[in-house]
Parts: sequence; structure tokens; C-alpha cells
Amino acid sequence: MSMISRPVMSRRRLLEGAAALPVLLSAAPGFAAEPKRPNFTVAVADLPATLEPARELSNVGTRVTYSIFDTLIRRDFLGAADGGGSELKPHLATTWQRVSPQELIVTLRQGVKFHNGDELTSDDVAYTFRDGRLWGEKAQIPGGRAYFGVLASVEPIDRYTIRFRTKVPDVLLEQRLASWCAWIVNKRAYEEMGFEGYSRKPVATGPYRVVSHNAADTTVLTAFDDYFMGKPTAARVSFKRVPELAARVAGLVAGDYDLITNIPPDQMSVVGGYKDIDVRSVVLANVHVLAFNEQDKVLADKRVRQALAYAIDRQQLVDTLWQGTAKIPESHNFPEYGQMFVEGRKLPHDPQKARALLKEAGYKGEPIVYRTMANYYTNALEAAQIMVEQWKAVGINASLQVVENSALMRGPGVQIFNWSNSTRLPDPLGAIWVAWGPAGEAQVGKFWTSTAAFNKAGNALEAEVDPARRKALFTEMLEVYEDEVPATILYQPSEAYAIKRSISWRPTTFYFMDLRPDNLGFAKS
Repeated sequence: MSMISRPVMSRRRLLEGAAALPVLLSAAPGFAAEPKRPNFTVAVADLPATLEPARELSNVGTRVTYSIFDTLIRRDFLGAADGGGSELKPHLATTWQRVSPQELIVTLRQGVKFHNGDELTSDDVAYTFRDGRLWGEKAQIPGGRAYFGVLASVEPIDRYTIRFRTKVPDVLLEQRLASWCAWIVNKRAYEEMGFEGYSRKPVATGPYRVVSHNAADTTVLTAFDDYFMGKPTAARVSFKRVPELAARVAGLVAGDYDLITNIPPDQMSVVGGYKDIDVRSVVLANVHVLAFNEQDKVLADKRVRQALAYAIDRQQLVDTLWQGTAKIPESHNFPEYGQMFVEGRKLPHDPQKARALLKEAGYKGEPIVYRTMANYYTNALEAAQIMVEQWKAVGINASLQVVENSALMRGPGVQIFNWSNSTRLPDPLGAIWVAWGPAGEAQVGKFWTSTAAFNKAGNALEAEVDPARRKALFTEMLEVYEDEVPATILYQPSEAYAIKRSISWRPTTFYFMDLRPDNLGFAKS
């Protein structure tokens, strides 16, 4: 098999060249005698289009919005050593109680302030989860249905108490209220500003409030000193868009940035070689996937999609590109599911099987083009180059097309594009069902249409409470997914950040960047 050589050396020389830059801030200044808090600047590969948290569920979106918004219940990610804890703790809510399998009563923390001075009440919570925003036939944010389509009603009982009712028994409601799309919005601001206005400059309860947002340049936040968890430790937080890795590293070395994202594994030792810089990494609760467009005349035959999946040597990708730091999961199926985890699954690699499937399908060398953006996902381009060669080795006429944005990647004529799926709840309903169910992008966009059996099992899983039956239904979903192959998983990536060594901060297994006062600290002299 021929291999594409990776441009490691040229990039490394760029990074090592950063050492020649003057180090303006080799260590965080001491603050024992200086009451003024430091500013904190994060260089990121990209920024979200808006700051409406339920609209921006991507890695670049949640990285920013996580410190603007709060949820009723807090998932304690950092309660586990790997940054992937799932214990639930009080947050905007102090208590919650199951009245029945379909009813949850939540009591709010009193005295919590929004950035505009309003007190958080049950009216704000009901407004956040109202029919028409995250769920319902005319949902303002259709992506919310995958998380809260199970709701039947959300009703204030009094100023600080609220009742959630679900259409069917839902074993995951508490986890839903601690996770994606559950960030609480301010009713008055939302109504006064309108959907688009609020999306540009939202009002919430988080430790930092929005000063400005320019998706092409910088998002600026300032400390909200009335934050209920205590005064934020940074005076100002800026997320600066810096697409090129070398520029992010150079800025960190020069002292322009305090933290930078998306350090490839083959550069971790180089970047971490600077005495004042530390590299901190986690394996993400996320998988990189290749999505196949079933509407394409070549890929309409599932045997061709199966062949594309069988041809991929994932271990080669992990070893070559990730230095062994990524993980190959057991299908769309993860240990954090606990008793729902299905043992014994694996992702296929069988070039001989791939050739046989192509022959059986009558494939005659029709072109198959894989679209990717160069920098959105770490190692996306390098992985694409290797996979094109692996496909060619089994007789697929594959080629690569690099595009500038997600709209072009999924646009007319697409055959294969890359994507990622997160395990947003520690259950299949928070992962495979969110991404590939009826409310997920693949079905909504008509990339996957042969979904009847998958949807039947998934709909039944949503209403099931018996553990054994739930696991059996999930197994059915996996078998359909693996046979139909609307996509194939590559690996669970690792995510590495480089940060000034003097700053205390831990990453989580999500792209959430937690800058609350209990996770962001600065050294004192």
C-alpha cells in the first residue's frame, strides 16, 4: 500500500522557530499584592457563528458558551481523573425529585442573578424549555428535539419551583438537564432582543458575560462578579480566532495567549518543550466519523458503503497520526453507558472483504470523492490522505476534495464528508440516537433514509425503563446501524491544549472549556 507522507517536519520547524520570539510573559504575574485580576486569552482554531447555546452545539461553539451559561444540574466532569465524570450535582437547581416516571419537580437556587440583574425564576426555566424553542413541530431550534423532544410540558409551580413532565417515562431526564441544549436563557432579554439579537449577545447566569462577538476575529467576555459560585478569577476572557497552529504556538510563546487549542499529538512534545508551557490532554467523549450520502447513486448500494468501512485500517491512523493517544471504540458503543454497554463489538478492517463487496455490488470504478475541511478537526486532512490510499488499495477510485466550510462540505454532490458525534449523555439516547435518529442531522438532511428499523428500535428505547429490554433495543439499533453503514467511525480523538504552566485549569472529555472559579486559577508570587 502506498502511503502519503505527512508534512510534519515543515510544521515542526515553524513551531520550533517560535522559540526565537521574545517571551513577553514567561510566567503568570503574582496577584497577592495586586487586586487587579488578569485577563485570559484563548487562541482557538475557529469561533461559532452565534452565541445562542442551543444553536451552537459544535466543538467551537460549546467551548465558548459553556462559561456564559449554566444548567439546572451540573455534571461533575472533573470528579473523575480522566475528566469524564458523570455524577450529577446541584447547580442552578438545589434539589430535584421524581414524583413519577414521567414527572420531575425541580427547586431553584434563590438569589441567582442574570447578567442584566434579573433574578432567575421558574419563568425563565419554563421559557428555556418551552414548546416552540427546543421541541414541538415548530421548534425554533430544531436540533433541540434530539434532547428535549421527550418533553410534554414544563410548568412553574411557584417562583422557585418547576414541574417537568415527559411524554413517556424517561430515565435520562436528570442527565438531560445537566447537558447539551439545557443552558438556561433569560426570558426578558430573549423577548426584548429577539432570536437573532439574543444569539449575538445573550444574557445568561454564567461566570462571564458577553462584551462582543465577531466570529471572524474575537469573542470578548468580561467577569460577572455577581456569579453565584463566586467572583470569576479572570477579569476578561478573549477567544481569539487563530486558524494556523504555528501562529497559535508562536503567540503562546510570546505571551500573547494564555491557552491554545488543538495541539496535534506529534507536536505535543515540541510545544511542551518550552519551560513555561504545559500540555494537557484528554481522550474525548467524541468520535470522528465519515458520513456517507445515501442519495448518491454510487453510495446508494450499502455494499459500497460497507466496503469503504472495511478498507479503513484505523489502527494505522491511530498509530501514525495520534501517536497512540486516540482510541478505537467498540462501534457506536461506549463504556460510559455502564450496563447498557454491549460487549464484543468492534469496528471492521478486512480489505479482502471490501474487495468482495465491491465485486458483489458491481462497482466499476466510479469516482468517489471525500470532502473535508483542512483545519476543523485535528488530523482531518492527514487522515483523509491516508484513507484515500487505503481505498485505492482495494480498488476504489477515491479522491480528496478540501473545502473551506461546513456548508460546502455537505453541499450539492457530496458523497463522503467528515463529522463528529459526541456522547452527550452517558447512554445511547445521548449519542447514536442524537446524531442518527429522526432529529439528527443525517436524517433531517436526507443523507440517511433507510431508517425504519433503526427508528423503530430507538423510539421504543426512549420509552423503555427496564434495563434488560433497553439493552436489547440498543443492540438492535447497533446491528441496523452497522449493516446500513450510514457512516463509519474512525476513532475517539484525544484533545490537547497548551497553557502557561503557572495557570491552574483542567480539560474535560467534552470540548466544554470550564472557566468557573473552581477550575481556573492563577499563580501568586
